[in-house]
Amino acid sequence: MVAAKILVIEDDQDIRTVLMDQLRLDGFETVGASTGREVLENFSSISPDLVVLDLKLPDIDGLVICQKLRRLSNIPIIIVSARDSLPDKIRGLEVGADDYVTKPFEYLELEARIRACLRRRQATAAMIEPLDLGKLKIYRQKRIIEVNGKRVKLTKKEFELLTLFLENKGKVLSREFLSSHLWNKKEVYPWSRALDVHIRRLRKKIEPDPANPKYILTHAGVGYRFSTHDG
Repeated sequence: MVAAKILVIEDDQDIRTVLMDQLRLDGFETVGASTGREVLENFSSISPDLVVLDLKLPDIDGLVICQKLRRLSNIPIIIVSARDSLPDKIRGLEVGADDYVTKPFEYLELEARIRACLRRRQATAAMIEPLDLGKLKIYRQKRIIEVNGKRVKLTKKEFELLTLFLENKGKVLSREFLSSHLWNKKEVYPWSRALDVHIRRLRKKIEPDPANPKYILTHAGVGYRFSTHDG
């Protein structure tokens, strides 16, 4: 796994050095900057995954830097500042920060907030970026799928079924698991063939050959498994 790159913007060299050393010990890649101008001139080449930003910089106010960085990128920005008033915190969040930590702070708290921001960004990216399975592309946030470059319309229940498979891809899901997540007990009975009908309809829409599926695989007597590989 590639280490996340953290850009630490802090004019106090001692604080910057200690923080970067601690982050590296915890598996992060780090880049440091001491002025706003340095950040703006090199941001695109640095290409960080997250920014830790002190507001008190010698040349440009940190709030201005935060606002400018937000226009350039949607990466997480955590403000770290001695300004601890509520208006300062609100202003920091309004100009684009994802979190606000006041000085002095415990490193472990900052690290936890960094990891939380990175997890949220990863989850958001997974929803926005299409799942590319070659001839099948799935845009989960937009609830759109494309087969051979052509958009295919799914019913609400079909998309819910596909989402269940995507959230558990590679795992064999029992019929009971799938049915209980798609319908409540009043909607479907144990002998209902509703699941089979929806599996069949979904296969017709996404499989190159529904009779020999490559995505939704049957495990006889158990359930189904969604595969992202042939077979």
